[in-house]
Amino acid sequence: MARRRTGPTDLVKAIVHDRDGGACVRCGTRDHLTIHHRVNRGMGGAREEWINQAHNLLLVCTVCNGWFEDNPRESYEAGWKVRRPQLPNEVLVRYPDGSEYRLTPDGVRAMAVSR
Repeated sequence: MARRRTGPTDLVKAIVHDRDGGACVRCGTRDHLTIHHRVNRGMGGAREEWINQAHNLLLVCTVCNGWFEDNPRESYEAGWKVRRPQLPNEVLVRYPDGSEYRLTPDGVRAMAVSR
C-alpha cells in the first residue's frame, strides 16, 4: 500500500519559498531551510484542508525550527507558531527586519496596517 502524503505539495512549498524570499523568516539565513507548520499538524491536524496551505507554512532554517520548540512564548508572540483555535491567517508573522505581515492561503504576504 502506498504511503499517504500528509505534507504540503511541491507547488505550495515553492510558493512559500518565493514568498519568504528564499530565507529563514526568523534569522534570515539561506542555509539548511525547511518548511515549518505554524499550527502543528499533530493530533489529526493533517486532515484539515488548510493545514498545508501557504498561510500556515513558513520557510525556516533547521536551527530556528528547533528554537521555536524551545522558545514557545516568543514563537507565539511573533506568529511563527499559532495556537488552536486561531487560524494562521488571523495571526501576523514577524520577519527578520521587524516588519509584520498577514499571510494568505494563496501565498500573499500583506503588510500589517499600523495602529
